[in-house]
Parts: sequence; structure tokens; C-alpha cells
Amino acid sequence: MTPGMQLYTAQSFAQRQSLVVTAQLQQAICLLQMPNAELSSFIESQSEENPFIELRLPPAPVPSAPLGKTAPEDWDRVAGLAADPGPSLYVHVAAEIARLGFDAPQAAAAQVFLDALEPWGWLGRPMEELAFRAGLSLEAAEALLARLQKIEPAGLFARTLAECLQLQAEEQGLLTPLFAAVLAHLPLLAAADLKGLCRACGCGMEDLKAVLRSLRGLNPKPGALFDAAPPPQRPPDLVVSRGAEGWRVDLNRSTLPSVVVRSDAAEGFARTAAPYVGERLSVAKWLARAVEHRNQTTLKIGAEVVRRQRGFLEEGLARMAPMTLREVADAVGVHESTVSRVSSGLMIATPQGTFPLKSFFTAALAAREGDTAGSAAAVRHRVRQLVQAESPDDPLSDDAIAKIISDEGVTLARRTVAKYREQLNIPSSVQRRRQAIVTGAL
Repeated sequence: MTPGMQLYTAQSFAQRQSLVVTAQLQQAICLLQMPNAELSSFIESQSEENPFIELRLPPAPVPSAPLGKTAPEDWDRVAGLAADPGPSLYVHVAAEIARLGFDAPQAAAAQVFLDALEPWGWLGRPMEELAFRAGLSLEAAEALLARLQKIEPAGLFARTLAECLQLQAEEQGLLTPLFAAVLAHLPLLAAADLKGLCRACGCGMEDLKAVLRSLRGLNPKPGALFDAAPPPQRPPDLVVSRGAEGWRVDLNRSTLPSVVVRSDAAEGFARTAAPYVGERLSVAKWLARAVEHRNQTTLKIGAEVVRRQRGFLEEGLARMAPMTLREVADAVGVHESTVSRVSSGLMIATPQGTFPLKSFFTAALAAREGDTAGSAAAVRHRVRQLVQAESPDDPLSDDAIAKIISDEGVTLARRTVAKYREQLNIPSSVQRRRQAIVTGAL
């Protein structure tokens, strides 16, 4: 031991706060982000395990104020009126193959081609591979493909875009030598090089434009006609309406489930089951309180969002105000993570349409002195408006859009415009001009 060094032990005391995440707390957190339909399923699953829990659903939609779009009581009705999407592409083509009268070996080979059909109607595998799988020579496979390409709608079983359009042009009597020449030079058309296309096809501009008008009437993805109908939009969890006292937000009671605690059912259990009864009753009462807490928290957050987004409710996306999770959390008196969970799972119906609650949380952009800061959502909307209103022969560059919006009061950089344009799936100004030439807008 080094001279002068002493060893000794000591105790110190300190307080520390920590949160123990119990199973019930985890469930309560999950309840916050459940939409009404998911909440119903959760309560139902709990009722199957607990004899003292009963799921109660609203008997019928309740009246509410009109919203300018679809009223809440119409959600179930509209969903029930969804059109029959009809057979899928696979079912349709399988039925058509059966009508062709193939023998057993031919039918088996046709099945190989059917299995290779992509959702948009083209073949997704090379002919050599399909011929091998079908046990056919390449010549026999080509002959079988020619028969399959007679199936309606024209263009199915095409191997390329040019072949897909050619099959449709043949069926409609459009396949002139000039039309075939254009199909043989589709890369020039994609590049909007109409002068080069005229030279390659040996024709004048007017004749070429006549072919392009016919070409635009064809469908490059005939299989997409059989896409299943999109699932009905799920009903909103919150409904915004305007009354005599201003804007208000309500829970959508037409889909809101509730928990009934069946305390009377405990009387039928023997005394020996008392521990089980007590534990199950406790769980049932906790679930009822947790669901009520979820509803109240949802209402508080929804009300604060509505209070901050009055401009949007009255005038639309152009007036979407910047708003952060922290601002709403501080106003409501909950943690920021609670606002995040609630907003991520719920839908809100407004006079401007139905949106995910999270879409109202958008960052603020810098503004000139004296101007109100704009939100990212409002600026994206303005970018879309400017592009839609531009002249096809002189589309706005990102620099031009940035200058217009900056002159309107929100400081915007060119790279920010480019980012928002990409988020909106808007091509660049050069690409937009090319598209205008190809579509005949110029």
C-alpha cells in the first residue's frame, strides 16, 4: 500500500424517479393509438377471456351536423354500396383460357403462361424460360402465346410496351405502317424528340401528331382494369362540425365501442372462486377506465388541433398553420409521446375532407419580418397550385417557384421546392415540358 493512503467504506443515499412499464400500462398506451374499429376488436378479445367484460357497440349511427363532405352517419351506408369489383385478372384470364378449348397438355402449358402474368397484364418471364417450364419448343410456345394474346382486353400477354400497344392497335384497326414505325421508335417518343421521330419514321409532323392522338387512346397496362376495388376508407374517429358557438370536435359515436362491466355476473360464482372473480372484475373495471381515458385524451387533443387549424377548416390547405407535437402537448397537459401516439392512429373528418390526425402536424417555414410563418403543408399546396396553373410551353423552374412563394412572404430555397416537388410526385420543369409535347398539350 502506498504510504499515506487509507482505505475506508462509506454509504450515500440518493432519490431517483423511474417508471415501471407494467402490462396494464403497455395496454393503456396501445389503446391511445387504436382507431375505433381496432378498439372494438380489442375489447371483444378481452370479453372472450373475461366473463365480466361486455363489448357494447352503438345500435345505429347518430345524427350530426353536416360537414360539407360525407356526413358521419353515411359512412356505413356508403361502404355498403361499394360496387362489385368483378373477377380478378387471374380469374378472368383463367376463364377465357378454359373457353379456348385446349386439350390437357395445352391447358397445362397455358397455365404456365397464366402464372407468369403480371398484375398490369404483361408476361413477367422470358419466353425461353416459359417454353422450358411448359415442356414446349420455342416455336410451339410462340404459337401458344399468339392464341393467348387473342384474349380480351387486347394487350394481355404482351412481352414489351411496344407489343402491348401493337396488339391493341391491331384490334382497333390502327396499325398502319406509320403507326408500326412509331412503335418501333418508342425511346424517341419517350424523350419527346418529335423531330427525330419524324426523321426515323419518314413522315411529316402533322401525320405524326395524328398517330400520337390515336396512340394516347391505348392502354399500356390492360391488366390494371381488373385491379380489385380499393378498400373503403375507414370511418373517422373524430368529427369536426361548426355550430352557433363556433367549431367543435366530437368522437364519432356511430363507431365508438364501450366497455360494460358485468358486476352482477359475479354473484353466480361459488365462494371458492372468489380470488378469480376479484382479479377478473378488477381487470374489467380497469379496462373501462382505460377506454374512457383514451376517449377523453383523444377529444382534448382533437379540440386543440381544431382550435389551432381554424384557417384550414374554413379555407383549406392554403391556410394550414404550422403546428408541432410539443405545442399541442403543452396546451393539453400531456406528454409529447401521448400526442404522437394519438395522432398516428386516428382519422378526423372535417369540412375539407377526412385526414389522418397526424397530417395536421407540420413544420413552420421562415417568413419575412411582419409576415406570418407558413407551414410546410401549405407551401407544398402552393407549389402544386403554381404547377397546375403554369403554361405547358413555359413550365416554372424550381427557382421561379421559390421566388414567387418568397415574394408572397415565406422564405423558400430552390432545393426546398425540389424536395416538395418530389414529395408531390411532380416532375421537373424539363420533364413537364416533354410530357406536354408527348400528350399534345403543345
